[in-house]
Amino acid sequence: MKKISLLLLLAAMMCSPVLAEWQMKKANLMTRWADEVNVDNPFPDYPRPQMERGEWLNLNGLWQFEGGKLNDRIPFNRELSEEILVPFAMESAISGVMKHYERSWYRRTFDVPAKWSGKNILLHLDAVDWESEIFVNGESVTVHKGGYDPIILDITKYLANSGSQELIVRVYDPTDNKGYARGKQTLHTGGIMYTSVSGIWQSVWLEPVDANGINNLKMTPDIDKSELNLKVNTFTNRGQEVDIKVSSKGKTVTTFSGKANADLAIKIPNQKLWSPESPFLYDMTVTVKKDGKVIDSVNSYFGMRKMSLGREDGVLKMFLNNEFVFQMGPLDQGWWPDGLYTAPTDDALKYDIIKTKEFGFNMTRKHIKVEPARWYYWADKLGLMVWQDMPSTNSYTPHQQPIDAPQFELELNRMIDNLWNSPSIISWVVFNERQGRHDVDYLVDMVKRKDPSRLVNQDSGAGFAEVGDVYDVHSYPPPAYPNPNDEAVNRMARACGEYGGIGYIYEGHLWNPDRDIMEYSSITNDKDFFFRYNMYNNSLLEYKVNQGLSAAVYTEITDVENETNGLITYDRIVKVDEKRVAELNNLVINGDLKVKKVLANSSVEAAEWSYTTKKPAADWYKPGADVSGWKTGKGGFGATNTPNSTVRTEWNTSDIWIRRDFDMGSFSAKDISMMCFNIFYDEDYEIYINGVLAGSGKGFTTSYTTTEMTKEGRAALKTNSKNTIAIHCHQTMGGQFIDAGIMVYDVIKP
Repeated sequence: MKKISLLLLLAAMMCSPVLAEWQMKKANLMTRWADEVNVDNPFPDYPRPQMERGEWLNLNGLWQFEGGKLNDRIPFNRELSEEILVPFAMESAISGVMKHYERSWYRRTFDVPAKWSGKNILLHLDAVDWESEIFVNGESVTVHKGGYDPIILDITKYLANSGSQELIVRVYDPTDNKGYARGKQTLHTGGIMYTSVSGIWQSVWLEPVDANGINNLKMTPDIDKSELNLKVNTFTNRGQEVDIKVSSKGKTVTTFSGKANADLAIKIPNQKLWSPESPFLYDMTVTVKKDGKVIDSVNSYFGMRKMSLGREDGVLKMFLNNEFVFQMGPLDQGWWPDGLYTAPTDDALKYDIIKTKEFGFNMTRKHIKVEPARWYYWADKLGLMVWQDMPSTNSYTPHQQPIDAPQFELELNRMIDNLWNSPSIISWVVFNERQGRHDVDYLVDMVKRKDPSRLVNQDSGAGFAEVGDVYDVHSYPPPAYPNPNDEAVNRMARACGEYGGIGYIYEGHLWNPDRDIMEYSSITNDKDFFFRYNMYNNSLLEYKVNQGLSAAVYTEITDVENETNGLITYDRIVKVDEKRVAELNNLVINGDLKVKKVLANSSVEAAEWSYTTKKPAADWYKPGADVSGWKTGKGGFGATNTPNSTVRTEWNTSDIWIRRDFDMGSFSAKDISMMCFNIFYDEDYEIYINGVLAGSGKGFTTSYTTTEMTKEGRAALKTNSKNTIAIHCHQTMGGQFIDAGIMVYDVIKP
C-alpha cells in the first residue's frame, strides 16, 4: 500500500507544473524606467482620469501564465506553469515571458474588499490583444474581440459570497495571420514592422458601483455658445437626478442640476479655451441621486475647444477655436523596447508627450495605435493636439488576409466612443496609406455623422477619395503638398501626413545593429541634421503661406526597432538639441515668408525647355552646348499616372535631360544666399547652373518641394544677365516627373 501511495504522489507531482518564478527579461535595449517598475503594484494611478471613483482595486502585478492550444481544457483551480507581469504583453521583456503564443492562458485570484458589500463589482480589462474569454470562478462571463478597447464586465453574480475569487483569461492572437486591426505588429519583424503584442497590455482593475449608478459620461464642448453639452448615462433609467459642479483650481465656476440620461447644456461663464499654448482644463464632479439619496459620484475634467474648417485667403484650412493654427507634429508610434505597446511606468508614458512639447510641436499623430486613457490625460493636461489613427488591418503584409469589415467597423466605433471626451483629440484618421482600405465612403461618412465635432481624415497618405475633411499626402524625405489643380483638394484642408525620416544612427542605442537599418535619408552629425531639418521647414513655411497647407507630420519622435528616424533613440535618449528644433518649428507654426521668384516652375504657367531622352554629349549641361538636335516641350515632363503632377510633355523612358536659358534680374547678395530650388522630382536628379553642379537628390517627391542650392551653384549665378539651368533625371520604377524653378525664401520670424 505504501509503494502504491508513493507512486500516486509522484505521478500527481509530475502532472502539476512547477511554477517558474518571474524574472524580468533583457531586451536588445532597455529604458531607464524598467528599473522603476513596481512588480507588486504596476501603474498604481487610477486608470481612467475622466471618470474617477474613490474606490478601486488594482489587479496589475504577477499573474500565472502559460501557452495554450486550440480546444484546451479551462485550467480551473490549477496553477499555470509560468508567471507574467500584467499589464505587459507576453512578447515584452518586462512581462518576464518575452515570447509569442498564438493561444495562451492567464490566471490569478483576488479578494473583494468587505466594505464593497451591497455594490455591483465591475471588472475592467483596459486592452487585451486580440480575442479574450474571461472566466470568473469557473464560469465564462464573455468573449471579446478587439485589441484596442476596454472590456468592462459586471461580475457580481459570478462571485463567491466570501473568500478568494479565481479570474482566468483565455487569449487568442493571430497577429498578421488574420485580417484584423493590428497596426504595426507582425510575426516577421523588419523594416517598418515591429514585434507582435499579444495578451493583456493595459491595466486590469475592479471597482464597486451602485446598480443605478453612472455608466459613462459624454461631453461635447460648444465654445460658440459657451456651453458644455453633457449626458450622464446610468446603468438603469429610473428617474435619477444629477448634480454637476464645475471648478477651476478648487474654486467653483458653476453648478447645474438636471436629469440623468438626458442632454444637458451647462453654461460656462467667462469660458477659458483649451489650446496647446494654454491647455486649460475645468474640473467637474458629477453626482447621481435617486429618491434624494446620493448613490454615485465621479470626478472628471473637460476642455473647451472647437475644431472646424474655415476659409482663409480663399483656401479651406483647419481651424482651432475659430482661428487658423498651423499644426506641426511628429509621428508617434507609441512603442517601447522593453514594454512594446506598454510604457514601463506612467512617468515614461508622460515623457514622450513632454519631449514632443519641448521640441516645439503643437500636435502629434498617434500612428495606427490606441493608447491607455492616461496617455490622453497627459496630452489633455500638457496641451498637445492629437490626430488619432484607427489601427489598420493588413499593414504592409505581403499575403493579404480577408478583411473582417464588420469587426473593423465595430472597433472603429468603439475607439471613437472610448476616446470621445478627450479635448486633445482633434481628428480621426480612418485609414493609413491604403492599408486594409475598404468601404471608404461609408466609413468616413459614418465617422463624420457620429462625431461632427472633429475633423475626419479619410486616408493619410492616400487621400484620393473625395470624402472627409482632409486631403493628406506623404512624401519622403522632403515634405510636399496636395496638388492645388486637383478639384478635390479645394474642398478639403491640405496636409502632409508624413515626411522627413532623417536617419541619425546613435551608436550604442540601436535595436539590432546586425540587421538592415530603416531610414529615408542618412546623416552622421548635428550640423547635417539641422541643415536638412531647416530646409524641410522652409518648404513647409512656403507651403503654409503660398499653398494653403494646414498641417505637417515629421517622421518621427523616437526610433522604433530597426528605424533610426527618431529625434530620440528607441531607449529614449535625445539625439538633437530640443531648443534648436523648437525654434525652427516655431518659425513654421507662427512665422511668415516672403518669396521672390527667380525662375518660375511650371506648376501654374508652362515654361518651355529643350529636352532629350537619348544620352547627350558630355558638355550637355554647359552654357553654349550644342542642343540643336534636342526637342522642345513644356514643363513638367513625366508620365500621366504620376500623382499630383501636371504633365505637359510625356516622358516614359529611363532618363531625361532638360535645359533652358533664363534672364536673371537684380538680386542682392542676401537674396542669393537664400536661393533654393523649388522642384518636383521622381526620381534621382542633378541640377547645373551655368555648368556648375548646384544640387542633387535621390528618391522622389509627390509635389513641389524646396531643396538646397549649393554655394557653388549660387556663386555661378549671374545677376542682370542670361543664365543656363540644366537637369538630368533618372527613373527606375513607378511614376516619373521632373520640373524645377528657383526661388528666394526670406523667412520672417514671429
